[in-house]
Amino acid sequence: MDQKIINLYDEYIHSATITRADFLKRVTLITGSIALTQSVLSQIENNYTKPGLTTDEELFTEYINYPGAPNEMKAYIARPKEEKKYAAVIVIHENRGLNAHIEDVARRAATSGYLAIAPNALSALGKTFANEDEARAGFSELKPEDNLKNFIGAYDYLKTRKDFNGKTGCVGFCWGGAMSNNLAVNVPDLKAAVAFYGRQPAATDVPKIKASVQLHYGSLDEGVNKGIAAYEEALKTNKTDYELYMYEGAQHAFHNDTSPARYNEAAAKLAWQRTIAFYAKHLK
Repeated sequence: MDQKIINLYDEYIHSATITRADFLKRVTLITGSIALTQSVLSQIENNYTKPGLTTDEELFTEYINYPGAPNEMKAYIARPKEEKKYAAVIVIHENRGLNAHIEDVARRAATSGYLAIAPNALSALGKTFANEDEARAGFSELKPEDNLKNFIGAYDYLKTRKDFNGKTGCVGFCWGGAMSNNLAVNVPDLKAAVAFYGRQPAATDVPKIKASVQLHYGSLDEGVNKGIAAYEEALKTNKTDYELYMYEGAQHAFHNDTSPARYNEAAAKLAWQRTIAFYAKHLK
């Protein structure tokens, strides 16, 4: 697929100011026809009806609520069925809210022996959204300070569970990758923070990080990658334990297997293997 279309799609999904009509018009200027644009959309847009890699048949799963701002937060829980204490992983979605794909990622963490919690940032607005465009616009209504408070709230909620052993990590994707970095800055007891193609915190905030950090980036993700050098330099300067991986030829969102044009199976599998190995080192 033309890289210009992928870049345009990334711009569209990360901006609340570009309407779907504008996006489609600009894609059609590149493809030359509405028919080709429709074909492109089938490859690049997320298909959340695609079966996930995991099911909940061998897991314990539930939906829970916990206090949030300005309204209550909702989250998906997955863990092994055996009733015992587990290390926890907070799974943080992209800028569309909690969906079937992120629930699938939570189950992947659960099948590796963790108590996974996947909060829905949009639930704090106290309303539902009919489609991705509405959800994307909804993120502009969220206050950054409330978002941070609400994901720290997931950590506080875990402390109330009998199946939690006190050790916590997190993993986030895109918007969630940035939040994962922010949790590393703001939760001193966090043990392991993994960020997939997430924007970096300010270098001045890096001294606050006590967790071990693992970072995954796609080489074609120019926008997010601009912040890598300063972040890595700050991590080195502050002697923060970190791992940084660059996946050559991979796009932004290369781990999301619901988008055929951007999903990179080899990179996604390797990155997830590294994530689970990272948790085994720092959470087990």
